[in-house]
Formats: sequence, C-alpha cells, structure tokens
Amino acid sequence: MKRLIPIALLTLATILKIEAQTDPNPISTAAPFLLIAPDARSGGMADMGVSTSPDANSQHWNPAKYAFLESQYTLGINYTPWLRNLTSDVFLGSVTYANRLDERSAWAASLTYFSLGSIELRQTGDPNEPVIIEKPNELALDGSYSLRLSESFAMAIGLRYIRSDFALRVANSDINTINTFTVDVAGYFQSSEKNYGTFNGKWRGGFNISNIGSKVSFTDSGQQDFVPTNLRFGGGFDFILDEYNTISTNLEFNKLLVPTPPIRDANGTILSGQEDNVGFFKGIFQSFGDAPGGFKEELKEFTWAIGAEYLYDKSFALRAGYFNESDLKGARKFFTLGAGFKFKSSQIDMSYLFNASDINNPLENTLRFSLTFDFGDLFEEY
Repeated sequence: MKRLIPIALLTLATILKIEAQTDPNPISTAAPFLLIAPDARSGGMADMGVSTSPDANSQHWNPAKYAFLESQYTLGINYTPWLRNLTSDVFLGSVTYANRLDERSAWAASLTYFSLGSIELRQTGDPNEPVIIEKPNELALDGSYSLRLSESFAMAIGLRYIRSDFALRVANSDINTINTFTVDVAGYFQSSEKNYGTFNGKWRGGFNISNIGSKVSFTDSGQQDFVPTNLRFGGGFDFILDEYNTISTNLEFNKLLVPTPPIRDANGTILSGQEDNVGFFKGIFQSFGDAPGGFKEELKEFTWAIGAEYLYDKSFALRAGYFNESDLKGARKFFTLGAGFKFKSSQIDMSYLFNASDINNPLENTLRFSLTFDFGDLFEEY
C-alpha cells in the first residue's frame, strides 16, 4: 500500500507515546521497535516473558533462560502485523536460533526486522514529477551467551547491533541512518519441582536490563535521543497438577531507564523535574527519581502485566493475560488470548489482543503467529 504521509507521522504511531491524555508526560526514545513483543506465545500472555519457562524467543525477554532449555537446539520464527487497521505492509518479523552447549551453558542469535512499508515522495507538488519510493526500516541483530551458575540460577550477557534507516533520497534531507550497539544483562531463577500436598510446583523469577547503550542522533542538528534502555523483572509459579496438566501463572513489571521529560515554561526553563539532556549512564540512575510529579509519578512509569498458561501433555496450550499502563505514560491497557499446538518437534502459536483503553492500539484486531522447531538431544534437570 502506497501512502503519501511524513515518515515522522508513521513513526509516532509506532512509538509507545500517546498525546490524547489529560496531563500526559510520556517517555519517548529512538528505536522503539525494540520494545515490541515479537512472539505469539508472549503476546498471548499480555506481552510477558522475563520469568516464563524457556523457549526459542527468550532472546528478547531474558536470554539467561536459554541455560534451562530442554532441547539442544531451537529455532523460532515470528510475524506480527503492525497498524493492520491502517495499512497492510507494516510488520515486525524475527528469527531466533539457540544452542544449548551442555548442562550449564548456551548461546543464541536473533534478527529482528521492522518494516514501515513503502512511502511515495515528490520533491514538489507537480503530478508529472517522478515518484521516489522510500522503504524506511529498522533492524536489530543480537547475540547472547548464558551460563548456569548453580542448579537453579543462570545469568546472561547479550550484544545488540541496531540500525534505524529513515534517511530520505531527497534534496535538503537532514535525516541520518543510525547505527549503534547496546548490551543486555539478564538473570533467571528456576527452582526444582517440589510437592505442595495435592500438587507439585515450581517457582520462576527473572530480570533483564536491555539496550544499555549511548544516545543517538537522527539529524545533523546534533540533538540526541536515548535508546530504549529497559528494566524488566517478574516471577511466576507452575501448578503441576499431574503428569498431563500444568497451569503457569506470572506477574511482570517493566520500566524504561530513560530520564523523564521535565515540565518547562514557554522559555524552556525547568519548572519541575530534572534536566533530561544527560549522558545515557547518568540517565539510567536518574530515571528512578526525576519525575516532575515526584514519587507518585515515578510509580506510574512502571507497567505491569499478569498472565497464565494452561499446558496439556506439553502438546496443547491456552493462554490469557492483562497489561496495564498509567494514563499519564501511554494509557495502554489490553487483554490477550492465545493458543499453542505442538506436533512432535514443531509448534505453532497464535495470539489476539483486545484493547481495553480509549487510546487505539496498533495491534488491535490483529492475529499474531509464531513457529518453533526443537531438535537435538534433550536435557534433564540435574
């Protein structure tokens, strides 16, 4: 689908920044596509995955989980339509491959690609002028290594290359292509199975500090933007009812480690809050105490999600979840449903989102799909 709209307008539609609120003070970053849930399994549980059981797509949520993979090799392929109500050629796709080397370690690599479709541009308003077709896009190439430090705990480190290509092949364009690197640090806890009377259970917990990296600039003016450095943490419990039936419950929290924009007057003088034009490292620590509204607003910068997954005989899954974000910080609120079907070494997952906010969601009325392939030797808990 061809569209004659500014790239900036389409980009803002993908950023988790909503302007139609009473007193909004959202946080925006460069490369916001890095925060989009890539897979349908997590999408079925309200976009969570830092403390769920390991799978092929743990690279996005928590790469430390790979040290607990049951299969030696796993491959995940994901496709997510974006802004489906407006266009048909904007999407997020990803491919992830993981290899568990032994009982203690694993490595993984992934490619995420976000297409903003095709845009028609003309230098002037002359209808006879040749049309320039631009295809802005963003991508991330990741690698990670995870190590099991004990029977129940693992940590991981990841390296990510990010490229945002919004550059225009027109005169007087000052939009630059961005190339940068970021680092992830993650941890994951998974207890052994224990008996709790009428059922067995297993505890899970995890954290991931992702996209730690320097600021970037899209223009020659020198104005710099933060990449979406992000803290995600949570926990869960598996109710193992018998050898066939398991119910997993999870609660997760998320916070951008990016300074909150201060409140300024017409002259740019800060009325409340702190200066947000700081280095990325200082910005990480400043993000915990710089909200203009004080501690109350600081708490509103945490999003939370609850989700559950019912698994029958490791071959059929049903999922549901709810995601909540403060009205001051984006107003995203939605319910999700999902299902998964496993056939020998392959699995297909799908999810659907129900918007519960007055603000439109780019994934509303969208069906998301994921394919997973597990092969190689199986690892047993030790």
